[in-house]
Amino acid sequence: MLLLALDTASASVSVALHDGAQVLAVRAGASSPRHVELLTPLIGEVLAEVGAKPSDLTVIAAGVGPGPFTGLRVGLVSAAVLAMALEIEVLGVCSLDAVAAGAVRGGVTAPEFLVATDARRREVYWARYRLDPPAGDSRSWPVRVDGPHVAAAGDVPRAGLPVAGRGVELYPAELGPIILPLDPPAAELAALAVLGAPYLMPAGPLYLRRPDAQTPGARKRVSP
Repeated sequence: MLLLALDTASASVSVALHDGAQVLAVRAGASSPRHVELLTPLIGEVLAEVGAKPSDLTVIAAGVGPGPFTGLRVGLVSAAVLAMALEIEVLGVCSLDAVAAGAVRGGVTAPEFLVATDARRREVYWARYRLDPPAGDSRSWPVRVDGPHVAAAGDVPRAGLPVAGRGVELYPAELGPIILPLDPPAAELAALAVLGAPYLMPAGPLYLRRPDAQTPGARKRVSP
């Protein structure tokens, strides 16, 4: 297996390669609003690091959000086009799940915790997780038990639980202190894709609200 994982659902672009047993290469870069410019070079860099070609890829995992409309589409469209060209499968993984997995790897040991990322408009995307050590696995993994949702930071039902993600950096009074990672790490997204269920989702954008741009409705008829 050679799995390419990528996520563009946040203010950064993250790319990783995984061979089914371990992460082989990782690249990330602050992107907003340069997702398109950064994604393809980063993919080339991780492939070059392990001496692989695009044709060596056997599966792609893409973060499906929730995230800003434009950035999220960049990653998903890129994954779909590459997979079509190579005739391989695309797997979807919730981007908040990747943040949660990164928080656990970073040292979060609370039985339950939250993830909150930037949803703009003074809101956050959030979800609640519990730790669940799978049978035969020495590492605990986060299992999403609520969400994802979108809400103002002050309306997130935190109940004293620790919170990971960029939403904490933006709204420390409501969600702090900061727990890393801020954005979805592709290395963790890859690991979740390898684990499979319950982390796999359709490889389409996970939107929690309508895009700002709307198709105009029919013009109202003006009475003579």
